[in-house]
Amino acid sequence: MKNILTYFIIITSFLTVFTGCVKQNRGLTITEGLLSVGVEIGYPPMEYYDSDGVTLLGFDIELTKALADKLGLQVTYIDTAWEGIFAGLETGKYDIAVNITILPERQQKFNFTKPYIDSSMTIVVNKNFSHKINQPQDITGYKAAFQGDTTAQYFAEKLAEQGISFFPFSYDKIINCFDDLALGRVDFIIVDNLVASDYAAKALFEIVWQGPSGELIGICLKKGNDALTLTINSALDELFKDGTLLKISQKYFNRDLISPLFSNITN
Repeated sequence: MKNILTYFIIITSFLTVFTGCVKQNRGLTITEGLLSVGVEIGYPPMEYYDSDGVTLLGFDIELTKALADKLGLQVTYIDTAWEGIFAGLETGKYDIAVNITILPERQQKFNFTKPYIDSSMTIVVNKNFSHKINQPQDITGYKAAFQGDTTAQYFAEKLAEQGISFFPFSYDKIINCFDDLALGRVDFIIVDNLVASDYAAKALFEIVWQGPSGELIGICLKKGNDALTLTINSALDELFKDGTLLKISQKYFNRDLISPLFSNITN
């Protein structure tokens, strides 16, 4: 009888906590009980399809699954072309968008969580590329690929403003940039370090220049959605404290890109 009573108390306590979590987060998302995530699938190692073409993998996929679980929500992903990612937030197509660099001009139009990862700009070439690139100025006269309307394009535009002359080629997806680099149609790619490191690990490509860190990436929400923003920030802190974020970082990057951004959080 004592064992049965103890078991009943444990189960009741669990249900009370779970129910409280669900009630606490009721009304935060567009669809009750569901966190909808806008994501551009095809940006490894952040979000991409497995070899079966169906299973979603990536740092942001595991991060948002962990977030949803922490909030007592289910999660669904809406594959969205990069050029439409912000419009989807504004029109209520999904609750959040992931893998978004936090920029002042974007913060004026959207809510952002605290940054959960830090990156930097890089220049990537084929390993057999004969020209030596030690700094951005060395790209003069060559063909540069980048994904359009991203921080890579903004970086390329700043180089052009500085008088560095090169031939820019904008692509819809970063995968297409690397495809054309492999085929020799462009000479190098300007891309963030997270993606560059993943491709460079495949032996065909090489990072020849890397800029300073400071490209902070966060979760983007519709402007004014403060309640969900604060809730996700708290959940991110919890995921750092319980080691989940570090585990995901080590899995996809083989290094800790998390801890410096959460240094003010104590276990």
